[in-house]
Amino acid sequence: MAMESRRSTIAFLILLFIHAAHSFYLPGVAPQDFEKGDELKVKVNKLTSIKTQLPYSYYSLPFCQPKKIVDSTENLGEVLRGDRIENAPYSFKMREAQMCNILCRVTLDAKTAKAFKEKIDDEYRVNMILDNLPLVVPIERVDQGSPAVVYQLGYHVGLKGQYEGSKEQKFFMHNHLAFTVRYHRDVETDAARIVGFEVKPYSVKHEYDGEWSEKTRLTTCDPHKKRLVVSSATPQEVEQKKEIIFTYDVDFQESEVKWASRWDAYLLMNDNQIHWFSIVNSLMIVLFLSGMVAMIMLRTLYRDISRYNELETQEEAQEETGWKLVHGDVFRIPTNSDLLCVYVGTGVQCLGMVLVTMIFAMLGFLSPSNRGGLMTAMLLLWVFMGLFAGYASSRLYKMFKGTEWKRIAFRTAFLFPAVVSAIFFVLNALIWGQKSSGAVPFGTMFALIFLWFGISVPLVFVGAYLGFKKPAVDDPVKTNKIPRQIPEQAWYMNPVFSILIGGILPFGAVFIELFFILTSIWLNQFYYIFGFLFLVFVILIVTCAEITVVLCYFQLCSEDYLWWWRSYLTSGSSALYLFLYATFYFFTKLQITKLVSAMLYFGYMLIASYAFFVLTGTIGFYACLWFTRLIYSSVKID
Repeated sequence: MAMESRRSTIAFLILLFIHAAHSFYLPGVAPQDFEKGDELKVKVNKLTSIKTQLPYSYYSLPFCQPKKIVDSTENLGEVLRGDRIENAPYSFKMREAQMCNILCRVTLDAKTAKAFKEKIDDEYRVNMILDNLPLVVPIERVDQGSPAVVYQLGYHVGLKGQYEGSKEQKFFMHNHLAFTVRYHRDVETDAARIVGFEVKPYSVKHEYDGEWSEKTRLTTCDPHKKRLVVSSATPQEVEQKKEIIFTYDVDFQESEVKWASRWDAYLLMNDNQIHWFSIVNSLMIVLFLSGMVAMIMLRTLYRDISRYNELETQEEAQEETGWKLVHGDVFRIPTNSDLLCVYVGTGVQCLGMVLVTMIFAMLGFLSPSNRGGLMTAMLLLWVFMGLFAGYASSRLYKMFKGTEWKRIAFRTAFLFPAVVSAIFFVLNALIWGQKSSGAVPFGTMFALIFLWFGISVPLVFVGAYLGFKKPAVDDPVKTNKIPRQIPEQAWYMNPVFSILIGGILPFGAVFIELFFILTSIWLNQFYYIFGFLFLVFVILIVTCAEITVVLCYFQLCSEDYLWWWRSYLTSGSSALYLFLYATFYFFTKLQITKLVSAMLYFGYMLIASYAFFVLTGTIGFYACLWFTRLIYSSVKID
């Protein structure tokens, strides 16, 4: 019975992980049923561009407006992402097709024409939402000889081109939208659920007879005469004093896709075969290297410890070499020990935040349907993990014979957040200068400051108090009063060289996954394979720990006992490679040309690299601390 129970438990865990690897259903979100003729509320979101990375409110351009613009309630993550969700003037009724609906007529002046041209030139896209589904443009492409449809988030404001026989560059507006709403119908109740929201944009220079009035019929788009817009053969040019008439069609198509699977089309945008192969290939290589490293370490260490414990005579003891010689200095308090305590505490805070965030994401709570959920969760978890940051820093501080725990708690609570906040405020000022909706408003700024000072700081102090109350961890060997002289080191044991070498393997564990993460952030795509990301993160932890332990062992064997900071910097140096890769990605994959946009990119990647540094550095430090305590408690010291 016990064996059967264990098997069923293991099977359940495997099924749970497989589900988590593909999970994008958000528990707690109930589907909405629509009867025929029910009103559907279309909402507009920000204008986005992968060329500028600066979002703008939809109504920052002179599009058609409803009688009253109503802002939707947004969470903290949505505001920080620059989302501005507002009501739209479009009128949809469930399963009632509409053709050539006139939205409004706009005459451009010099200012509005310039605004439209700038957004078209920067390739801005319009984002809309219907029943929590983002608007997509279906694009047909031939994949391995067979036609396939990929989806682009949002439609372009317009396009650039030339008239036939002319070389002059012109700007054209997408002023006719052909919407397709896909729905899944319940056969028994006849109620329907929305499972798709698509659009095909057209640029059409609309014409009409006589004077303009509310009852005007267009000659270019008239359902009564079966004149529908199917191409952009006569495009609408954007110029001063030009008249633009905005129109739209709505078509409803029944679909076999069920509501629970409606996000599949959005999330399968990339070539998954390459994605899966790359991840599995990376994991296999790193696992193989980790296994080799672990095997070598165990065999070598076992031989060392056996040999040291067999040395009985004084002559043999005097002739001994290697890591046992530095036993009287290996636990000597390092220089800048306070700063090391602060960084270790901050690393524990980062580790806790990332770990819990990934678990929630794997379970589907942070799916793309929950806009801003991921960023909100990370911020809140960072704040509450302050308790563990204070605890870890004060425990290490007490091990270093420190007495002023309040000072170390203060520095832990403020050092990392202050650096990140300083960069963030500078970037926010740049965004605000561009009048972008990505600029964080004053109210949200106040909320962030409250989270930091009102919750995070007190929790750090509580954690530090609890950590300092516990008895100090005793060293396995006594430290000599006079420091031992470190012999001259070989060139390959130079601190800078070994630190830089140590960061390569941890970076190698994540760089393929990093490509997909950067693509989702900067190229406006969804990232959802959190199950695999969790696997990569586990491999990162193992790799950081093992490479640091190996290099620490070589360092001690060469009678260099200054391992405290080097263990932190060895695995932490992977952050340098992360930033260098981000720089490579910027010049090879992105089309950013504006200085402000480039500063935003490098500013945010600097914050990400800094966080990666404290995260990986802390993993390496704790691995090395455990390793040194283990080996020095395993040998007999006279």
